[in-house]
Amino acid sequence: MKRGEIRPGEVAGAAPDRADAALAFIGRIRTPFATREDCPRQGSPDGPVCRVEVDAPWRTGLTGLAAGARVELIYWMHLARRDLLLQVPRDARAPLGTFALRSPNRPNPIATSLATVVEVGDGAVVVRGLDCVDGTPLLDIKPERRGSQ
Repeated sequence: MKRGEIRPGEVAGAAPDRADAALAFIGRIRTPFATREDCPRQGSPDGPVCRVEVDAPWRTGLTGLAAGARVELIYWMHLARRDLLLQVPRDARAPLGTFALRSPNRPNPIATSLATVVEVGDGAVVVRGLDCVDGTPLLDIKPERRGSQ
């Protein structure tokens, strides 16, 4: 399927006519996945090693992050459509609403993945467990929530 095409039964809406917030990308995620089709449907703890590159102004924020930690990476799915209201997943029998799916196609294409830190150093975090395209913009890194923190 070509970018921009929709499947039978899908419905697209208008793009948002306003911006309510500003986000700053803090880096890029480097993965072995060149296209959306190459990406797994979900990351796996035994998946390939990926590099989370953090831009210079934000690198001090990596202090205290260590190998073995679990982190939640928040990123912007820059290749996703932003206008689909109904989608037809490959394995679905009928269209489903965007908010009933984990599809990357959504009004605000924000995604999260839990990943395990392999190493930290030189402005980057090496992790396993990602499912995004190489070059995906990074929004944030948070330690995995445990208990009632």
